[in-house]
Amino acid sequence: VPKPATSAVMFCLMDVSGSMTAAMKDLAKQFYRLLYLFLKRRYRKVEIVFIRHTHVAREVDEETFFHSTESGGTIVSTALREMIRIMEERYPVRDWNIYAAQASDGDNMPVDNHQTVALLRDHILPLCQYYAYLEVRQEDDHLSGMSDLWRAYQRLAQDGYPIAMRRVSRRNQIYPVFRQLFSPKTETEVPA
Repeated sequence: VPKPATSAVMFCLMDVSGSMTAAMKDLAKQFYRLLYLFLKRRYRKVEIVFIRHTHVAREVDEETFFHSTESGGTIVSTALREMIRIMEERYPVRDWNIYAAQASDGDNMPVDNHQTVALLRDHILPLCQYYAYLEVRQEDDHLSGMSDLWRAYQRLAQDGYPIAMRRVSRRNQIYPVFRQLFSPKTETEVPA
C-alpha cells in the first residue's frame, strides 16, 4: 500500500566563495532568512539542512550558515554531493518530500559545470519536489549577461526538470523574487 510522504526537508545551499562579495552574501542571507521564516511559520513538520560551500562543502548549523565568514574558490558540485550524501543517509525519498534552494553568484570553475549539471539531472532533480536557484549579482551589474551556471540550469528547466530561477541585485528585489519562487502557482519557467 503506497504511503504518502508527509515530512518535508528543505536544503539551503549557499555559495560563500571569494567571488561572492559582502553585498552578494547579504542578498543571499536575506533570501534565506525569509525562506526560514516562511517555512517555520507555515509548516509544522519541516526540517532545514544548511550547506555552505566554496571549493569544499559542509553541512552547518543555522548560526554558522548565517554568520560564519569564509572564502575560497567555487566548485558547486561539492555542495550537490553533500546534499546527495545527506539525502541518502537521512531523508529517503519514500518518506520525505525533498526541496532545495541554492544561492550563488553563478561563478563556478568551468571544468565543474558538467559535473554540476549531471549531479542535478541524474541524482537530485528526479527526487526533488522543487528546486529554486537564486543568482545574486552586483548592484551595478543591472542583471546583464548570463553566467555559465545560469545557462546550464536554464537548459535543465527547459527540459522540464523542477527548477525555478531568478536573479537579484538589490535588497528590495528579495521579497518579490521570493514570492515568485514560492507562490503556490510557481512555474518552472525561466526569465531570459
